[in-house]
Amino acid sequence: MTQKWLLPEYIDDILPAEAWRIEKLRASVLELFTLSGYELVMPPLVEYLDSLLTGSGHDLGLRTFKLVDQLSGRTLGLRADITPQASRIDAHLLNRQGITRLCYSGSVVHTLPTGMLKTREPLQIGAEIYGHAGVESDVEIQLLMLRALAVAGVNNVHLDLGHVAIFRSLIQWAGIDRESEAELFRVLQAKDVAALDTMTGSLGKDVRRALCALPELYGGVEVLQEARKRLPKLPELAACLDTLEFLAEQLSKDVAQVCVDLAELRGYHYHSGAVFEAYVPGQTEAIARGGRYDEIGKSFGRARPATGFSIDLRDLASLVDGDGQRKRIMASHKLDDAGLQAAIQALRDAGNIVIVDLPGHEDNRDELGCHEELVMRDGQWVVVPRDRAK
Repeated sequence: MTQKWLLPEYIDDILPAEAWRIEKLRASVLELFTLSGYELVMPPLVEYLDSLLTGSGHDLGLRTFKLVDQLSGRTLGLRADITPQASRIDAHLLNRQGITRLCYSGSVVHTLPTGMLKTREPLQIGAEIYGHAGVESDVEIQLLMLRALAVAGVNNVHLDLGHVAIFRSLIQWAGIDRESEAELFRVLQAKDVAALDTMTGSLGKDVRRALCALPELYGGVEVLQEARKRLPKLPELAACLDTLEFLAEQLSKDVAQVCVDLAELRGYHYHSGAVFEAYVPGQTEAIARGGRYDEIGKSFGRARPATGFSIDLRDLASLVDGDGQRKRIMASHKLDDAGLQAAIQALRDAGNIVIVDLPGHEDNRDELGCHEELVMRDGQWVVVPRDRAK
């Protein structure tokens, strides 16, 4: 018989120590965003499905829980990503003509976990820039991501750069149909070199050479010079490589290593330009990711270029040493003792956690987690270690 208190698979409670770390990180990162000129928005957890998935591609649709609205009869979705909602706010609620910087923090829900150890309810925090198409905003958003990681003490970052427009430009140049494009996308994402060689067998020599080169164009920034030799001399490809070269040059001093992967097509149906992922030693999954997604503005009826990133606060909190808790002090339950109440308030004003020992639970005091106690000594309330409080 199933225990009624059990949660669904890949859905977990966040218990006190972890919750405290996450909340401190959330506040610190949002403060960083605010000081950098990003305005906080709080979109709803649920929206009409057609709005929630506008311009977001097929992948997000598969990750989204659907339900029927009892008021309208329309299909609703539980958001699987906050970025499309922020884009909707920029396009239709703020309706600004210039540059808009937005940030957000909240839960998202996925139908399936993205990895074996991943939750289906990430706590997403992120930032977006709307209205600027230049590489300068790509640099700003990636530097902001690195500073957000640094707030958690994560500094030894390896940054992976890619550009989805490289593959898209080759497809358009070769005139490849949509069905074949989808298959090529699949094998490139899987880095299946043998399947790629077979699939491109019927294509022209130059097209085949270019597509088969993409999985091999992975490594340090020197890959970009190799790509200029091996890929067709198309203006759009040169522009993509120029963008990646500029990003690598601007960001290399702020990270441990910059890598380039020209077969990285994550979010291909969603992103439109440079994409990036941040990794830390000992972690197989990216700790933060983002990219440029200019096309979503068109989907919302306003052609607004955009770039942004997101982080799962639960993943970030797991990299923080210790529980982040301040010391906990136990105090007696004496409501009529003005001196005691004043001492408790003074300790709390100074940032200490003071827990009142309610009567009747003397045998359970260890559960309070207090290693110090507020006691009366020589007419004064003072804090002493609990083992010396008697």
